[in-house]
Amino acid sequence: MAYVITQLCTRAGNCVEVCPVDCIVPGPQGKADWPYFYIDPGTCINCGACMAVCPVDAIFPSEEEVPAEYAGDIELNRRFFTEGPGYRDFDLEKERVRA
Repeated sequence: MAYVITQLCTRAGNCVEVCPVDCIVPGPQGKADWPYFYIDPGTCINCGACMAVCPVDAIFPSEEEVPAEYAGDIELNRRFFTEGPGYRDFDLEKERVRA
């Protein structure tokens, strides 16, 4: 599994700016089902750039390293790209603040 963004995410958006493969997408604002940013596990190249710039350490390099209290975020991240909105057009500046 690729890097995982957990509920610690504040939607700062730094991760989106540094991702070399554009695999990080914010959940739509105002949608309680998708409140964070998400990493597409099928596209992520595990470079670590996102983790290095996350201001709140919300990103973990693997499922195994996600603390138990955030384990549900692993499946939420996966579902975002299989059942949820997945890739979409967005204005990063409008998506930066957590609603």
